[in-house]
Amino acid sequence: MIKRVILIILDSLGVGEMHDSHEYGDNGCNTFKNVIEKSSSISIENFKKLGLGRIESLKLSKEENKIASVGVCNELSRGKDTITGHLEIAGVVTKIPLRTFPNGFPKKIIDEFESKIGRKVIGNCVASGTEIIDRLGKEHMETGSPILYTSADSVFQIAAHEEIIPLEELYRMCEIAREMLVGDDLVGRVIARPFIGDVSSFKRTPNRHDYAIDPPGKTMLDYLKENGKDVISVGKINDIFNGFGITDKFKTVNNLDGINKTIELMKKDFNGLIFTNLVDFDMMYGHRNDVEGYARAISEFDSKLPEIIDNMREDDLLILTADHGCDPTTPGTDHTREQIPLIVYSKNIKASDLGCRESFTDIGKTILDLFSIDNDLHGKSFKDDIL
Repeated sequence: MIKRVILIILDSLGVGEMHDSHEYGDNGCNTFKNVIEKSSSISIENFKKLGLGRIESLKLSKEENKIASVGVCNELSRGKDTITGHLEIAGVVTKIPLRTFPNGFPKKIIDEFESKIGRKVIGNCVASGTEIIDRLGKEHMETGSPILYTSADSVFQIAAHEEIIPLEELYRMCEIAREMLVGDDLVGRVIARPFIGDVSSFKRTPNRHDYAIDPPGKTMLDYLKENGKDVISVGKINDIFNGFGITDKFKTVNNLDGINKTIELMKKDFNGLIFTNLVDFDMMYGHRNDVEGYARAISEFDSKLPEIIDNMREDDLLILTADHGCDPTTPGTDHTREQIPLIVYSKNIKASDLGCRESFTDIGKTILDLFSIDNDLHGKSFKDDIL
């Protein structure tokens, strides 16, 4: 019997095109494969021992002594956003894509926002987070105007230097925006993007905060909490789900911190789920088209896999997956619509071929099935395929 599940989201580590990727301009995307092929120094030996080679789209040699069940999942939700990806993993399909603003936010939104925060904004365009603070950081420091930007995702992002606009004030601005951006103007997330440094060396800080929409329906997390299970958030999971279904939360400063916090939590007694998001793959490397940085992040996680596995109990189950792609080898800097990996390991399960799943929801459905929790979530459990 499985009593504890460790679900780790390798944020943006997609494994290849879906049937409709071309509709999103993502022909040829395959984050994991392209990083492997274009990096000069990536290490994935522990991934391969789990059976990574059985994901056909990665074009790897297959390991004979596979120890995990492996497959891929398609996305039923419309879009390629963090929110839609995580919601679908937790059992909720987003049928209408969240609204995006490819030409910046309309004047009526800007006017209302500026009036409520008592400052003018600069930017209001689609941009990379690091590029825009390099471009507008000096003006921001001279004027005190927060930098507003968006992306191909449904986000309203506010960047501010911590010495110009204190964190409390930045967070207040985000709360104002969150209250505004509803109804026809609904966006998935309002994100505080604080940074520090001088004009020639701006650097974003770990004090980012996401203000997401409430989940539109009951998720796996709600079912677990209602049934007396622990639901422990590591990283930005609590922000993504707006705290719904979470029983305890731990912030992180980078991938390694998230991995180490997960391992420390595994050493403690709990009965339920650790739900971890490792955001650096996406935030630090995918969006910055940094192939070698992405490869280093994969190698770092690969090097920690033995420690994660060594700390698993007999009744633990580990699931490694992603929420979308963000192929750093493509010309753009936005997410890519991709299948996600599904790697499932326990000391007492079969090493099965889980095939190509119809939906990310199969993950949440399976976790509830493992805990014998009745639910109305979308998805098809693969419990019988692994036990």
